[in-house]
Amino acid sequence: MNFRQNFENGYSETNGIRLYYEIYGEGKPLVLIHGGGSSGFFDFEETIKKLHKTFRLIVIDLQNHGKSDHRDIPETFGQDAKDIIGILENLGIGKASFFGFSNGGTTALEIARIFPERTEKIVAASCVTKRYGMMDGFFDALENANLENMPQYLKNNFLKLNPDPEKFRNMFEKDRQRMISFQDIEDTELEKIQSPVFLISGDRDVMKPEHIAEIKRKIPDSRMMILPANHGNYMMADENGNLDEKLISFTLSQIKQFLKS
Repeated sequence: MNFRQNFENGYSETNGIRLYYEIYGEGKPLVLIHGGGSSGFFDFEETIKKLHKTFRLIVIDLQNHGKSDHRDIPETFGQDAKDIIGILENLGIGKASFFGFSNGGTTALEIARIFPERTEKIVAASCVTKRYGMMDGFFDALENANLENMPQYLKNNFLKLNPDPEKFRNMFEKDRQRMISFQDIEDTELEKIQSPVFLISGDRDVMKPEHIAEIKRKIPDSRMMILPANHGNYMMADENGNLDEKLISFTLSQIKQFLKS
């Protein structure tokens, strides 16, 4: 089956703005939550191609990203969580599983924490809950980051979807400020998460593998997989557009097994 069969898309009026979404396939709902500076389809193209026969995939462009509207207020992971649940309410979906990558992984954990009654299972890929969990020098580099040194592939993707330079700047600054001001998620909050959680990361990711292991120890019903990979190339193309098909297929087979068990 072509992954664009049973395809639908649209905008959802949610918490004061229009948020863009796409839906692929049939089955139990699985919400895909992209990372900072990116968009839904860009991060999850391989996931959509490989899992659309098994799940109803709801792919969302978060506030200030992709085809969605922008806000002038600071971004927070909690706001993204509320926006995602708002979209599901508009779509008539009461409970779902969530697969988030990078910032989206942290948002997925927020959904499990804030909306336990709406959460089936969580896949949190390359997430972070503590500042010290990021690779050394990350926050110093972020303080000095600007539009010029933003990765070109992310620039290209945003401007293809939304060729407005001011909105591009707004997205960059909102994402940057969210991480600069990031506050640790307390261990007691992670310990409250009752949904099954699958933590995934690369051994050369931007967050330390030992941090992922620390998160696993705090979440009661959790599993962990550390892959021989960088930031995300275990589930998508790398920054040069190269696909490690064998690694990606393995990652998604493990996610499928976790969600269906």
